Amino acid sequence: MGGAVSAGEDNDELIDNLKEAHYIRSDLVERAFRAIDRADYYLEEYRDSAYKDLAWRHGNIHLSAPCIYSEVMEALDLHPGLSFLNLGSGTGYLSTMVGLILGPFGVNHGVELHADVIEYAYQKLAYFIKTSESFDKFEFCEPSFVMGNCLEIPSESRQYDRVYCGAGVQRDHEEYMMNLLKVGGVLVLPLEEKLTKITRTGLSSWETKKIIAVSFAPLVLPKDYTSNINPKTVPLPMFEVRTLQELARIAIRHTLRVTMDNGEGQPRGRGSFGGGRGLGVSGLHKYGPRFKRRRIHRRHCTSVVLSSALPTSAPMDNNNNRGGQEEEKQGRATRGAEEEEEAAEEEEEEEEEAERETGELLRAEPPINILRERILCLPLPEPLKMYLLYYREK
Repeated sequence: MGGAVSAGEDNDELIDNLKEAHYIRSDLVERAFRAIDRADYYLEEYRDSAYKDLAWRHGNIHLSAPCIYSEVMEALDLHPGLSFLNLGSGTGYLSTMVGLILGPFGVNHGVELHADVIEYAYQKLAYFIKTSESFDKFEFCEPSFVMGNCLEIPSESRQYDRVYCGAGVQRDHEEYMMNLLKVGGVLVLPLEEKLTKITRTGLSSWETKKIIAVSFAPLVLPKDYTSNINPKTVPLPMFEVRTLQELARIAIRHTLRVTMDNGEGQPRGRGSFGGGRGLGVSGLHKYGPRFKRRRIHRRHCTSVVLSSALPTSAPMDNNNNRGGQEEEKQGRATRGAEEEEEAAEEEEEEEEEAERETGELLRAEPPINILRERILCLPLPEPLKMYLLYYREK
């Protein structure tokens, strides 16, 4: 399933293509997708295929096509503080993106059938927390995974605000899935070859919307599913109460993060994505790191400043010679700015040609992690600073 959009050279270009095709329609979802490099969830030897709009499978490890994940994320209508259950959580790619939106006070659970896939998911989660710049730019709800068949969740289990099932569901199991939802909750699942959004509007009332046609592998039925002899049950992860120490860490990081938004020192909204607390915080591109040539970008900016700084002429009388002189001066200044910009563009083209000949590309310098720098400057013992940093390496 997939192939709806062109492949990208990198994660950002893939997201650009998904936006252009209207699979990604909201800023919230776009930021989540840009914050996590899809290639990080591939095995190293298959990374070259990561930015194609195609599903990928290797043994039990599976990723859906980017266009499918885009539709799922949009349909879930996520916001901070919600509880989320991912049935067939796989590599944890989707759960990690969801965690960026839920924030530290959400709930992020997954059920996965295969033990080796859970191990793989935890490896990828640890790598994200330890190395990704996005971890310091968002307030994150870390996912928890349990092994088991999602059709063996006890009927008396807790309910969730949002539920996604990543395997094909038949009508026989539709009611079972819907009962996992709280009132007001949203369930997204492939139901009889259609990606479907079901909203629970009351204790026994529902609204259903078909999204797109899809093709998913069907749910794996538990052994002895029809016999009901000593049926197994899957215990869902616990709703853990955070310790005072953990709450203090969240509060300190939040305070340092909101005071550096746009360099204004003004607190913003409390949402995980609110008020610029996303990828723009540390001087990055609004939606993520783009490796463009920085000096070229600066030249263009300089040209714009020169032309925009020119005074605008006020309405003047035809007999006012002085006004004509001012207009002539303004014209000369404008032509000068245009000539300077043309010269800069020619120089840029020459540099690009030289780079193509030598095979060398100028890369942007890695952005400074402002949150990390602020924590390191705090008058605290080193072990406490490392705790605030989640023991992340630079």
